[in-house]
Amino acid sequence: MRLLERVRKEWFMVGIVVAIGAAKLEPSVGVNGGPLKPEITVSYIAVATIFFNSGLSLKTEELTSALVHLKLHLFIQVFTLAFFPTTIWLFLQLLSVTSINEWLLKGLQTVGCMPPPVSSAVILTKAVGGNEAAAIFNSAFGSFLGIVVTPVLLLLFLGSSSSVPFTSIFSQLFMTVVVPLVIGQIVRRYIKDWLERKKPPFGVVSSSVLLMIIYTTFCDTFSNPNIDLDKFSLILILFIIVSIQLSFMLLTFVFSTRNNSGFTPADTVAIIFCSTHKSLTLGSEADEANSVTAAAPSWRSVHLYRVVHTGIPRPRPCECCFHAYFIFLQKKYDIPV
Repeated sequence: MRLLERVRKEWFMVGIVVAIGAAKLEPSVGVNGGPLKPEITVSYIAVATIFFNSGLSLKTEELTSALVHLKLHLFIQVFTLAFFPTTIWLFLQLLSVTSINEWLLKGLQTVGCMPPPVSSAVILTKAVGGNEAAAIFNSAFGSFLGIVVTPVLLLLFLGSSSSVPFTSIFSQLFMTVVVPLVIGQIVRRYIKDWLERKKPPFGVVSSSVLLMIIYTTFCDTFSNPNIDLDKFSLILILFIIVSIQLSFMLLTFVFSTRNNSGFTPADTVAIIFCSTHKSLTLGSEADEANSVTAAAPSWRSVHLYRVVHTGIPRPRPCECCFHAYFIFLQKKYDIPV
């Protein structure tokens, strides 16, 4: 009984293990063009579900309040689209003298130039009890901003232009982010009393969608087992990705929790997930548009980031850390968290 209760309580972690195991057994199911059709079910339906779910669960006042939190938005966008890629470029200047594959390093720089993620930052912010409305705004705004800014950053740091299908990306973001969010808010007006009375498991829905994203991510990984690169470079790049991610998360945590920062604990959660996570949608679109065969190792680096970004290590540990931090704040300053 105790084991079953533990499994029920940690269902998300169990789900991650099951998702990865299923992807390993039959990766062809979740790859692009496979029976699951992730290019439709994940890229469109799953993302739209996340934002429709957020539109239903969030009060209109919370969204309105998030829109005018300019200091928060400025911090996130400057960090992710200016500080992040610049710091990565400086760091890669040091790594360029090593034996690490050049295209893997370029892949890291490509990741650094990407905008905030569309869905994962919202899901993780919601799971930890952060400012979901702020995460939604910055994920959407950053993604739209990235359509213009990311190609400029790639030209600046890599010295190569990238043709990005502006219309298709813009329409995809609009249809999967803005429209479902607005529809969710409209539906909420008519069933507001029922929602407050029944309290549907919005968090469970979002976490379930994240499991689907994790499953398809690992299907892509396991369907390409042959990597024409030395294992030393891959392992080192993986270590570097994890180190960079943790360092940036710690950095945003320190800056956003200073006494004069003006950010609440909930804001801190949104800042950490939105500022340090990167969307690969724009990167994959640019890669497909350019179809540069020589840059295949570069995309390996980007794909490694994607696995780390959606994989095992972070959701649960971060949730535990932030809950512990919130409890500390509540006891020390006697504030609601």
